[in-house]
Amino acid sequence: MCQDQKPPGKTLPTIGLPLTCSLRLRILQQAPSAASPWMPFEMSPFCCWGLPAALLAVLFCPGSGEEAFEVYMWPEQLVVKHGGSSKINCSTSCLQPTISGLETTLSKTLLDKQPQWELYEVFNVSTDTVVYCHFTCSGRQVQRNASITVFYPPEQVLLKLQPTWVTVGKVFTMECRVPAVAPLENLTLTLFRGQEPLHMQKFEGETAAPQEAMITHNSTAHKEDGRHNFSCRAELDLKTRGGGLIRKTSEPQVLEIHEPMPDNQMVIIIAVVSVLLLLFVASVLLCFVFGQQWHQRRSGNYGVQAAWRRLRRSYRA
Repeated sequence: MCQDQKPPGKTLPTIGLPLTCSLRLRILQQAPSAASPWMPFEMSPFCCWGLPAALLAVLFCPGSGEEAFEVYMWPEQLVVKHGGSSKINCSTSCLQPTISGLETTLSKTLLDKQPQWELYEVFNVSTDTVVYCHFTCSGRQVQRNASITVFYPPEQVLLKLQPTWVTVGKVFTMECRVPAVAPLENLTLTLFRGQEPLHMQKFEGETAAPQEAMITHNSTAHKEDGRHNFSCRAELDLKTRGGGLIRKTSEPQVLEIHEPMPDNQMVIIIAVVSVLLLLFVASVLLCFVFGQQWHQRRSGNYGVQAAWRRLRRSYRA
C-alpha cells in the first residue's frame, strides 16, 4: 500500500480505478502538479497516478461522447418469389433511439413498432435489391443492410421420351425441360428410372432473368425398363441465399419395350409361312386345272347334241 507524504494544510485526493464521471473535474482541479514541492520521490509505480486516470475517465466515460450501439436485421438475406412480399425486422441495442426507419425502393408497410424494434413488410418484389435499417441514438446513426434475391420457381417440368416404343438393346432419348426458372446457377435437373437416378446436371449463369433449362440423355433400353416409370425432378436450392429447397417433379412417362425373337423361332415361323404359301399356290393351281376340265366336258356334250339336231333336220328334209 502506497502512503503519500502530505504537506501541512494540504489534502490529496485518493485516486482509485475505475473513475466515475462525477469525479473527473474534481480530480483535475485537485491533482498536484509535477512541480509541487511536496510530491514524494519514493512511491510505488502503480500509485498516485491521478493525471493519467483522469484522462482515461475523460476519454472512456459513457457520458463523454457518442454511445456505441448496434443495429440488427432479420433475416439478413431474403429470397422472394417474383411479385411476392416478405417481412423484415429491424432492431437495435439502443434503449431510446430517436430516429429509425427502413429505406428501400420497394413498397413497404410498418406492421408493428416498439422502442427497440420495428417490423416491416415489403411488397411487389420484382428485382434483386438491397434494403437498409437505420437507428439514431444520442446523435449517432448506425445502419445495416439486407439483400433480397428474386427467384422464379420451376412451376413446369416437362419430360419427353423419344421414341416411346423401343426394342431391347436399342437407344432411346430422354429430354427434360423447365420453361422459366431463376436463378439458374441454383438449379439441378435429375432424370430417374423408377427411383434410380440416371443422369444429373447442374447449371451455370448469374443472370437474374428467368431462363429455360433443358437436358437430354441417351440410354439403352433394357427388358425391365417397361416395368418402371421415367421422370424428371427439378431442384432449386436457395439455402445459400437465405431460402429453402424447392422441388418439382414431372409427370411419369412409360416406355414400351419389345423383345426381339430368338433365331430358332424365326426359322420355324419362316418355314411355316413358306409351307402355307406353297399350299395356297397349289390349291389355286388345282382349282384352275379342275375348272378347265369341267368347262371342257360341258362344252363337249353341247357339241354332240348340236350335231345330232342338225342330222335329224337334214333327214326330215
